[in-house]
Amino acid sequence: MTELRFEDVTVRYGRTTAVDGVSLRVPAGKIVGLVGESGSGKSTLARAAVGLAPVSGGRITLGGEPVPLRGRHRPLQMVFQDPYSSLDPRRTVGDSVAEAMPRGSSRAERRAEVERLLELVHLDPARAAALPSRLSGGQRQRVALARALAARPRAVIADEITSALDVSVQGAVLNLVRELRRELGLSILFISHNLAVVRYVASHVAVLRGGRVVEQGPTAHVLTEPRHDYTRELLAAVPGGTARRSRP
Repeated sequence: MTELRFEDVTVRYGRTTAVDGVSLRVPAGKIVGLVGESGSGKSTLARAAVGLAPVSGGRITLGGEPVPLRGRHRPLQMVFQDPYSSLDPRRTVGDSVAEAMPRGSSRAERRAEVERLLELVHLDPARAAALPSRLSGGQRQRVALARALAARPRAVIADEITSALDVSVQGAVLNLVRELRRELGLSILFISHNLAVVRYVASHVAVLRGGRVVEQGPTAHVLTEPRHDYTRELLAAVPGGTARRSRP
């Protein structure tokens, strides 16, 4: 288990500051939620952590060391929002998962590991021979999770991974995330605009507005006794007060 830490992180695009001095800690083996409206900087912060956005200031560490952004082994993996574009449509499920594995194992070992990972995310190992087009959105997101786990990460960033899914399958994916955290001891930064989702999966939450963290703390406390007006606005926008319930 490894702690993921953002220390005064700033991301700028020209004169535009997308992330402004964000400090955030994801304790080892915990799920921390990051919430905010579209454009608040959530995904930009995530992309900066894996080298897809420029870090203009501050630092991002994993286990006290800078996150490696080069080389084949990436101990920090990211699962993206859109399960339809995150997988190569020309590659089978098995090939996509195997591609992310560290080198050095035999073909038989890689095949066995693909089957193990698919079972871990509750997919039939026979799906390894299928193309992504033959899978549902929920199944594709499970494959994306398996692919991230194939790299043997110490931490995972899940960026709006349920927002493109039907409501009927969102709960199953969220249960899977909680299960993987328990079984593998992963540190997970779970990004979402849905407060009910964050309430269900995360022990702690940070609220991002205009690229800055305006409030953070234990999820139950922040979502029941918010201190910042922006957090109260987000809660008020949730239909029926679902953010205060235990399940999405």
